[in-house]
Amino acid sequence: MCDPTDPQPSDYAGLTPDTLLDAVDHCGYLTDGRFLALNSYENRVYQVGVENDTPIIAKFYRPGRWTTEAIIEEHEFSLALAEQEIPVVAPMVINGTSLQHFHGYRFALFPRQGGHWPELNTQEQREWMGRFIARIHSVGAVQPFAHRPVLDIDSFGYRSYQFLLSEGFIPPHIEIAYRTLAEDLLQQITGIYNNSVNKHTLRLHGDCHPGNILWTDQGPHFVDLDDCRTGPSIQDIWMLISGDRHEMQSQLADIMEGYLQFRDFDYRELQLIEPLRTLRIMHYAAWLARRWNDPAFPRAFPWFNTPRYWEDHILSLREQSSLLDEPALVI
Repeated sequence: MCDPTDPQPSDYAGLTPDTLLDAVDHCGYLTDGRFLALNSYENRVYQVGVENDTPIIAKFYRPGRWTTEAIIEEHEFSLALAEQEIPVVAPMVINGTSLQHFHGYRFALFPRQGGHWPELNTQEQREWMGRFIARIHSVGAVQPFAHRPVLDIDSFGYRSYQFLLSEGFIPPHIEIAYRTLAEDLLQQITGIYNNSVNKHTLRLHGDCHPGNILWTDQGPHFVDLDDCRTGPSIQDIWMLISGDRHEMQSQLADIMEGYLQFRDFDYRELQLIEPLRTLRIMHYAAWLARRWNDPAFPRAFPWFNTPRYWEDHILSLREQSSLLDEPALVI
């Protein structure tokens, strides 16, 4: 295994097929030359064939995104969940460590997990997810993160809109409208946060949407904790509900029915659903902008950074402004 002090590459240009396969070989496996790129944009994730054995998953972390300490905390959280028999696909520990190094790239190996994205269109599935998330939160509440980020208004909101403006992504003809709208939204969100009595946070999955869940006959498995961070419990719940207000309230009730079987919930957090949704919309646009120099992003998101995209983005934010004025969902 290569020296972990090797200088990090600045991008993925050096991650050639030979480098990928050699990295896995250096972990003690005999690769068979076959690999398949999986659907991942932030990192590079591959299914790698192994001689006379089941393929494994190799995840190469984006250079410069996380500190080594933050990646190790992600792994420790995953392994702690797995120790409690919570079905999270945790990294494999090889030679006493879960984080591997090769030619400056940091990577981890995972067992392959089959399954399909859940639709969560039944009460049983939603209750199952509620129980699962509550168990994750029970482990997450045991101790805090020291190196992972916090989901807050500054990082997801202010830094996002300021980056888009400073880097010239917003078309000039709508720049004033965007700036005014973003500042008004953040004032609304700050007011809601300030009025929320509950300030409790814990370690979260952080990006808990159906695309990060695989469903089998045995139930759900989370396959990616790359965005785990500190935040309110509701962050891992609101992305699993959708539709109009009546539909979301019904879905939320089912999830909470399962959640409350394993953990208490502070209902004051329900007023944070639309603020968190708004912050995610702002953060997502800035995330695409920050990655626009990565050749994979223009290929995967050809609709981004067009006048139509930014006009629709402003429309979405205006809709969120209205939703922020509505009463919170109730159970």
